[in-house]
Amino acid sequence: TFGPALTELAPEYNNLMAISADFSRSSGLERYSHTYTDKFLNVGIAEQNLIGIASGLASEGYNVFATSFASFITTRSYEMVKIHCGYMRHNIKVIGLASGFGVQQQGNTHYGLDDICLMRAIPNMTVLSPADSTEVVKATQALLDFEGPAYLRLCGEAGDPMVYKEDYDFEIGKAITLREGTDVTIIATGTMVYQSLQAANKLADDGIECTVINMHTIKPLDTEIIDKYCHGCKLVVTVEEGFVSGGLGAAVSETILQSGQDIPRVEIIGLNDFPHAGSYKYMLDQTGLDATHIAERIKSRLNS
Repeated sequence: TFGPALTELAPEYNNLMAISADFSRSSGLERYSHTYTDKFLNVGIAEQNLIGIASGLASEGYNVFATSFASFITTRSYEMVKIHCGYMRHNIKVIGLASGFGVQQQGNTHYGLDDICLMRAIPNMTVLSPADSTEVVKATQALLDFEGPAYLRLCGEAGDPMVYKEDYDFEIGKAITLREGTDVTIIATGTMVYQSLQAANKLADDGIECTVINMHTIKPLDTEIIDKYCHGCKLVVTVEEGFVSGGLGAAVSETILQSGQDIPRVEIIGLNDFPHAGSYKYMLDQTGLDATHIAERIKSRLNS
Protein backbone atom coordinates (compact mmCIF):
# COMPACT_ATOMS: atom_id res chain seq x y z
CA THR A 1 0.00 0.00 0.00
CA PHE A 2 2.83 2.40 0.85
CA GLY A 3 4.28 2.64 -2.68
CA PRO A 4 1.00 3.34 -4.52
CA ALA A 5 0.05 5.88 -1.81
CA LEU A 6 3.32 7.76 -2.23
CA THR A 7 2.95 7.59 -6.04
CA GLU A 8 -0.53 9.09 -5.91
CA LEU A 9 0.45 11.86 -3.49
CA ALA A 10 3.81 12.72 -5.12
CA PRO A 11 2.53 15.44 -7.51
CA GLU A 12 1.48 17.55 -4.52
CA TYR A 13 5.01 17.68 -3.06
CA ASN A 14 7.77 19.23 -5.14
CA ASN A 15 10.43 18.56 -2.48
CA LEU A 16 9.73 14.81 -2.23
CA MET A 17 12.56 12.34 -2.79
CA ALA A 18 12.19 8.56 -2.37
CA ILE A 19 15.30 6.41 -2.14
CA SER A 20 15.67 2.66 -1.86
CA ALA A 21 18.37 0.16 -0.89
CA ASP A 22 17.59 -2.07 -3.87
CA PHE A 23 14.00 -2.70 -2.69
CA SER A 24 12.00 -0.53 -5.06
CA ARG A 25 9.70 -3.42 -5.98
CA SER A 26 9.32 -4.71 -2.41
CA SER A 27 8.50 -1.21 -1.19
CA GLY A 28 5.87 -0.79 -3.91
CA LEU A 29 7.88 2.00 -5.54
CA GLU A 30 8.41 0.38 -8.94
CA ARG A 31 5.73 2.48 -10.67
CA TYR A 32 6.82 5.52 -8.67
CA SER A 33 10.43 5.06 -9.84
CA HIS A 34 9.36 5.03 -13.51
CA THR A 35 6.88 7.88 -13.15
CA TYR A 36 9.02 10.26 -11.12
CA THR A 37 12.55 9.57 -12.28
CA ASP A 38 13.75 12.89 -10.86
CA LYS A 39 12.32 12.04 -7.42
CA PHE A 40 13.82 8.58 -6.99
CA LEU A 41 17.23 7.03 -6.30
CA ASN A 42 18.26 3.40 -5.88
CA VAL A 43 21.51 3.32 -3.90
CA GLY A 44 21.88 -0.48 -3.96
CA ILE A 45 22.22 -2.84 -1.02
CA ALA A 46 23.88 -0.30 1.27
CA GLU A 47 21.65 0.87 4.12
CA GLN A 48 24.34 2.98 5.79
CA ASN A 49 24.93 4.88 2.54
CA LEU A 50 21.16 5.11 2.12
CA ILE A 51 20.86 7.19 5.29
CA GLY A 52 23.95 9.23 4.46
CA ILE A 53 22.57 10.12 1.02
CA ALA A 54 19.17 10.84 2.60
CA SER A 55 20.88 13.25 4.97
CA GLY A 56 22.58 15.08 2.11
CA LEU A 57 19.29 15.40 0.24
CA ALA A 58 17.49 16.58 3.39
CA SER A 59 20.13 19.24 3.97
CA GLU A 60 19.27 20.59 0.50
CA GLY A 61 15.59 20.91 1.36
CA TYR A 62 14.17 17.54 0.30
CA ASN A 63 11.61 15.58 2.30
CA VAL A 64 13.26 12.17 1.98
CA PHE A 65 11.53 8.79 2.26
CA ALA A 66 14.29 6.17 2.71
CA THR A 67 13.09 2.58 2.25
CA SER A 68 14.49 -0.85 3.05
CA PHE A 69 13.56 -3.94 5.06
CA ALA A 70 12.97 -2.99 8.70
CA SER A 71 15.58 -5.45 9.94
CA PHE A 72 18.27 -3.80 7.82
CA ILE A 73 17.43 -0.11 7.89
CA THR A 74 17.12 -0.03 11.69
CA THR A 75 20.12 -2.17 12.64
CA ARG A 76 22.77 -1.98 9.93
CA SER A 77 22.41 1.79 9.73
CA TYR A 78 21.47 2.48 13.35
CA GLU A 79 24.36 4.86 14.04
CA MET A 80 23.59 6.83 10.88
CA VAL A 81 19.89 7.04 11.77
CA LYS A 82 20.77 8.13 15.29
CA ILE A 83 23.08 10.92 14.11
CA HIS A 84 21.46 12.13 10.86
CA CYS A 85 17.86 11.76 12.00
CA GLY A 86 17.93 12.07 15.78
CA TYR A 87 20.88 14.36 16.41
CA MET A 88 20.78 16.47 13.23
CA ARG A 89 16.96 16.40 13.05
CA HIS A 90 16.99 16.07 9.29
CA ASN A 91 13.71 15.69 7.44
CA ILE A 92 14.12 11.97 6.76
CA LYS A 93 11.31 9.44 6.91
CA VAL A 94 12.80 5.99 7.54
CA ILE A 95 10.44 3.35 6.11
CA GLY A 96 10.81 -0.12 7.64
CA LEU A 97 9.39 -2.65 5.18
CA ALA A 98 8.19 -6.14 6.18
CA SER A 99 8.57 -5.53 9.88
CA GLY A 100 7.55 -8.14 12.42
CA PHE A 101 7.04 -11.46 10.63
CA GLY A 102 6.43 -9.86 7.23
CA VAL A 103 9.11 -11.85 5.42
CA GLN A 104 7.66 -15.11 6.79
CA GLN A 105 9.89 -18.12 5.91
CA GLN A 106 13.03 -15.99 5.47
CA GLY A 107 13.40 -16.09 9.23
CA ASN A 108 15.11 -14.21 12.02
CA THR A 109 17.84 -12.67 9.88
CA HIS A 110 15.08 -10.74 8.12
CA TYR A 111 12.41 -10.31 10.83
CA GLY A 112 12.05 -6.75 12.12
CA LEU A 113 11.41 -7.49 15.78
CA ASP A 114 13.57 -4.97 17.62
CA ASP A 115 12.84 -1.89 15.50
CA ILE A 116 10.34 -0.28 17.87
CA CYS A 117 12.71 -0.33 20.83
CA LEU A 118 15.64 0.86 18.69
CA MET A 119 13.80 3.73 17.04
CA ARG A 120 11.98 5.01 20.13
CA ALA A 121 15.35 5.18 21.94
CA ILE A 122 16.55 7.87 19.50
CA PRO A 123 15.78 11.43 20.65
CA ASN A 124 13.61 13.53 18.28
CA MET A 125 12.46 10.43 16.36
CA THR A 126 8.73 10.02 15.75
CA VAL A 127 7.61 6.37 15.48
CA LEU A 128 4.46 5.27 13.62
CA SER A 129 3.00 1.76 13.31
CA PRO A 130 -0.20 1.67 11.17
CA ALA A 131 -2.92 -0.88 11.93
CA ASP A 132 -3.89 -1.71 8.33
CA SER A 133 -3.53 -0.57 4.73
CA THR A 134 -6.01 2.29 5.20
CA GLU A 135 -3.88 3.62 8.01
CA VAL A 136 -0.71 3.15 5.95
CA VAL A 137 -2.15 5.69 3.50
CA LYS A 138 -3.14 8.00 6.36
CA ALA A 139 0.31 7.77 7.94
CA THR A 140 2.11 8.31 4.63
CA GLN A 141 0.11 11.46 3.94
CA ALA A 142 0.69 12.70 7.48
CA LEU A 143 4.45 12.18 7.12
CA LEU A 144 4.49 14.11 3.83
CA ASP A 145 3.20 17.09 5.81
CA PHE A 146 5.39 16.40 8.83
CA GLU A 147 8.68 18.25 9.34
CA GLY A 148 11.41 16.20 10.99
CA PRO A 149 12.71 12.63 11.32
CA ALA A 150 10.27 9.73 11.64
CA TYR A 151 10.14 5.94 11.43
CA LEU A 152 7.21 4.25 9.66
CA ARG A 153 6.87 0.60 10.65
CA LEU A 154 5.10 -1.54 8.03
CA CYS A 155 4.21 -5.02 9.30
CA GLY A 156 1.77 -7.75 8.32
CA GLU A 157 1.30 -9.59 5.04
CA ALA A 158 -0.54 -9.00 1.78
CA GLY A 159 -4.28 -9.34 2.24
CA ASP A 160 -4.30 -8.57 5.96
CA PRO A 161 -7.83 -8.02 7.32
CA MET A 162 -8.97 -4.40 7.49
CA VAL A 163 -9.55 -2.45 10.68
CA TYR A 164 -10.80 0.69 8.92
CA LYS A 165 -13.31 0.36 6.07
CA GLU A 166 -14.46 3.98 6.17
CA ASP A 167 -12.66 7.30 6.28
CA TYR A 168 -11.59 8.65 9.69
CA ASP A 169 -9.41 11.34 11.24
CA PHE A 170 -5.75 10.45 11.70
CA GLU A 171 -3.34 12.59 13.68
CA ILE A 172 0.24 11.78 14.64
CA GLY A 173 0.44 11.34 18.40
CA LYS A 174 -3.32 10.81 18.91
CA ALA A 175 -4.38 7.21 19.54
CA ILE A 176 -7.82 5.95 18.52
CA THR A 177 -10.33 4.16 20.76
CA LEU A 178 -12.02 1.44 18.71
CA ARG A 179 -14.29 -0.02 21.40
CA GLU A 180 -14.95 0.63 25.08
CA GLY A 181 -15.29 -1.70 28.05
CA THR A 182 -14.75 -1.42 31.80
CA ASP A 183 -12.87 -4.64 32.58
CA VAL A 184 -9.73 -4.66 30.43
CA THR A 185 -7.88 -2.00 28.43
CA ILE A 186 -6.02 -3.43 25.44
CA ILE A 187 -3.47 -1.16 23.77
CA ALA A 188 -2.23 -2.55 20.47
CA THR A 189 -0.22 -1.39 17.49
CA GLY A 190 0.25 -2.51 13.89
CA THR A 191 -1.41 -5.77 12.86
CA MET A 192 -2.08 -6.55 16.51
CA VAL A 193 -4.91 -4.02 16.49
CA TYR A 194 -7.11 -6.34 14.41
CA GLN A 195 -6.11 -9.38 16.47
CA SER A 196 -6.91 -7.48 19.67
CA LEU A 197 -10.34 -6.48 18.38
CA GLN A 198 -11.08 -10.11 17.59
CA ALA A 199 -9.81 -11.13 21.02
CA ALA A 200 -12.11 -8.55 22.60
CA ASN A 201 -15.05 -10.07 20.73
CA LYS A 202 -14.17 -13.51 22.10
CA LEU A 203 -13.84 -12.14 25.64
CA ALA A 204 -17.20 -10.38 25.36
CA ASP A 205 -18.80 -13.79 24.86
CA ASP A 206 -17.48 -14.67 28.33
CA GLY A 207 -18.76 -11.45 29.87
CA ILE A 208 -15.40 -9.64 29.84
CA GLU A 209 -15.70 -6.16 28.33
CA CYS A 210 -12.59 -4.62 26.79
CA THR A 211 -11.51 -1.21 25.64
CA VAL A 212 -9.33 -1.55 22.52
CA ILE A 213 -6.97 1.29 21.61
CA ASN A 214 -5.05 1.63 18.36
CA MET A 215 -1.73 3.17 19.43
CA HIS A 216 -0.59 3.95 15.89
CA THR A 217 1.98 6.45 17.19
CA ILE A 218 4.40 4.88 19.63
CA LYS A 219 6.45 8.05 19.93
CA PRO A 220 5.23 10.57 20.96
CA LEU A 221 2.93 8.36 22.99
CA ASP A 222 -0.64 9.51 23.64
CA THR A 223 -0.40 9.78 27.43
CA GLU A 224 -3.85 11.35 27.74
CA ILE A 225 -5.62 8.26 26.43
CA ILE A 226 -3.54 6.08 28.76
CA ASP A 227 -4.55 8.23 31.74
CA LYS A 228 -8.19 8.00 30.66
CA TYR A 229 -8.48 4.23 30.17
CA CYS A 230 -5.70 2.58 32.18
CA HIS A 231 -6.62 3.56 35.73
CA GLY A 232 -9.65 1.90 37.27
CA CYS A 233 -9.82 -1.16 35.00
CA LYS A 234 -8.92 -4.66 36.18
CA LEU A 235 -6.07 -5.16 33.72
CA VAL A 236 -4.06 -3.24 31.13
CA VAL A 237 -2.77 -5.32 28.20
CA THR A 238 -0.35 -4.24 25.48
CA VAL A 239 0.08 -6.26 22.28
CA GLU A 240 2.88 -5.85 19.72
CA GLU A 241 4.44 -7.90 16.92
CA GLY A 242 8.00 -7.64 18.14
CA PHE A 243 10.33 -7.90 21.14
CA VAL A 244 8.77 -6.50 24.31
CA SER A 245 12.04 -5.14 25.69
CA GLY A 246 11.81 -1.40 25.13
CA GLY A 247 8.73 -1.72 22.91
CA LEU A 248 5.13 -0.55 23.14
CA GLY A 249 4.50 -2.32 26.45
CA ALA A 250 7.55 -0.69 27.99
CA ALA A 251 6.46 2.74 26.76
CA VAL A 252 2.94 2.31 28.19
CA SER A 253 4.29 0.97 31.49
CA GLU A 254 6.65 3.92 31.85
CA THR A 255 3.74 6.31 31.38
CA ILE A 256 1.57 4.50 33.93
CA LEU A 257 4.36 4.42 36.52
CA GLN A 258 5.05 8.12 36.10
CA SER A 259 1.40 9.15 36.22
CA GLY A 260 1.21 9.37 40.00
CA GLN A 261 -2.11 7.52 39.93
CA ASP A 262 -2.99 4.05 41.18
CA ILE A 263 -0.98 1.47 39.24
CA PRO A 264 -3.08 -1.24 37.55
CA ARG A 265 -1.95 -4.74 36.68
CA VAL A 266 -0.20 -4.81 33.31
CA GLU A 267 0.24 -7.72 30.90
CA ILE A 268 2.73 -7.18 28.06
CA ILE A 269 2.15 -9.49 25.09
CA GLY A 270 4.89 -9.82 22.49
CA LEU A 271 8.14 -11.72 21.96
CA ASN A 272 10.95 -12.48 24.39
CA ASP A 273 13.04 -14.73 22.15
CA PHE A 274 13.71 -15.60 18.51
CA PRO A 275 10.87 -17.67 17.02
CA HIS A 276 11.05 -20.49 14.46
CA ALA A 277 10.35 -19.32 10.91
CA GLY A 278 7.16 -20.09 9.05
CA SER A 279 4.14 -18.58 7.30
CA TYR A 280 2.65 -15.42 8.74
CA LYS A 281 -0.40 -17.10 10.28
CA TYR A 282 1.81 -19.85 11.68
CA MET A 283 4.05 -17.22 13.26
CA LEU A 284 1.14 -15.51 14.99
CA ASP A 285 -0.11 -18.85 16.32
CA GLN A 286 3.34 -20.02 17.42
CA THR A 287 4.12 -16.80 19.31
CA GLY A 288 0.68 -16.36 20.86
CA LEU A 289 -0.14 -13.25 18.85
CA ASP A 290 -3.38 -14.38 17.24
CA ALA A 291 -6.79 -13.46 18.66
CA THR A 292 -7.42 -16.83 20.32
CA HIS A 293 -4.15 -16.85 22.23
CA ILE A 294 -4.48 -13.19 23.22
CA ALA A 295 -7.95 -13.81 24.65
CA GLU A 296 -6.78 -16.92 26.53
CA ARG A 297 -3.83 -15.06 28.03
CA ILE A 298 -6.05 -12.20 29.20
CA LYS A 299 -8.51 -14.63 30.84
CA SER A 300 -5.64 -16.45 32.52
CA ARG A 301 -4.22 -13.23 33.94
CA LEU A 302 -7.62 -12.05 35.15
CA ASN A 303 -8.11 -15.34 36.97
CA SER A 304 -4.63 -15.40 38.53
